[in-house]
Amino acid sequence: MTHRLRTHPHFPSGDWQVYCRRLRSASLVVAIGALAACTRPRLPVAPVPVPAGEPGGERPASPDRSIDDDVEYVRGRHLLVPVANVRPDQITDSFDEPRDGNRRHHAIDILAPRGTPVLAADSGRVVRVSWNNAGGNTVYTVDPDARVVYYYAHLDRYRDSLAAGMPLAKGDTIGFVGTTGNAPKDIPHLHFQIMRMPRDGKYWAGEPINPFAMLR
Repeated sequence: MTHRLRTHPHFPSGDWQVYCRRLRSASLVVAIGALAACTRPRLPVAPVPVPAGEPGGERPASPDRSIDDDVEYVRGRHLLVPVANVRPDQITDSFDEPRDGNRRHHAIDILAPRGTPVLAADSGRVVRVSWNNAGGNTVYTVDPDARVVYYYAHLDRYRDSLAAGMPLAKGDTIGFVGTTGNAPKDIPHLHFQIMRMPRDGKYWAGEPINPFAMLR
């Protein structure tokens, strides 16, 4: 029997059954550890505010380029699926789904067993390694031209010695899939977000780009 989750920062009212159907149609590798969440009820979770200085906390200062230019730029980067052993056809498009507090999900969630390596989707460098209440263990990186920002959240832990300023090659391990922050504790996944670098350099508040099409 599938239970409805009344409220949760990731799965607002009315979306839980849809999510469970997605899990049941997903690959076994992707769904390990997640189907259990569809077989028992969960208590309501209070909304978690997005703090200033993190994604969604401020209005971005849009770059001079058009968003179409940046979308084509990212497409040309030929991004890697940022979770080991997950194929592009196993990813679902959760970008722009509603969240509590009238928020939108400006990212995609990639399900995988806890501890699965999280990989750099693109080459570039690490900008910030930090914790916040929403994302838990998080990493911000940029491409070689610092034109776009990649945000990885809910990591169980980081790769040893990971630090701001470190260069990255596409496919490098940066951490491991987990449930830190406001993620459901029995649904390990990577929250992966792409943002345009704003003119003011506030990389945490850039205009979002849907990663789904970039990984397909």
